[in-house]
Amino acid sequence: MPVELTLRKAAEEVERGDLASVLRARQRLIGLVTSFPDRLDLRDRLAAVCRLLGDAAQAGRWSYLSEVRDEAEVAAFERAYRTPLARLGALNWVSGESGAATPTARERLAALQSASNAQLRAELAVADDRDSSWGTNALVLLGLVVVLLCFVVGAVTLVMWVYRWFTG
Repeated sequence: MPVELTLRKAAEEVERGDLASVLRARQRLIGLVTSFPDRLDLRDRLAAVCRLLGDAAQAGRWSYLSEVRDEAEVAAFERAYRTPLARLGALNWVSGESGAATPTARERLAALQSASNAQLRAELAVADDRDSSWGTNALVLLGLVVVLLCFVVGAVTLVMWVYRWFTG
């Protein structure tokens, strides 16, 4: 279905005003935003429908890159997606800040990308070295050899017992 026809249907459903129609409109708009993630006008329409449904976090999510946005909704979005990396993933923006149509969207995407990079650097800085010492590796290997030896002895014992039981 063409974008304009889908937008018209969504607008008609929102005008009906009943919950089922508004939820259908939201689904249509989510499909459009998924298909055209770089179109800010679709994000704004989806934010308006989420706002109508009373979902402040989602309204903040979809209006995050808009010129005009409600800071309370943005705060709800940031509470729902606590880290910059989670926010960046939730925005589902695929073409980087250079693909944004407005300077405001480019600035916000660049700031979010910068914060995400800082978060990743901080996580990598505090991550401990996962390599174990040679002594630890030797103890683990020794433990595995003991377990394997016990398994082999048990299997041989079971086979001998079954053989004696059948031969009488």
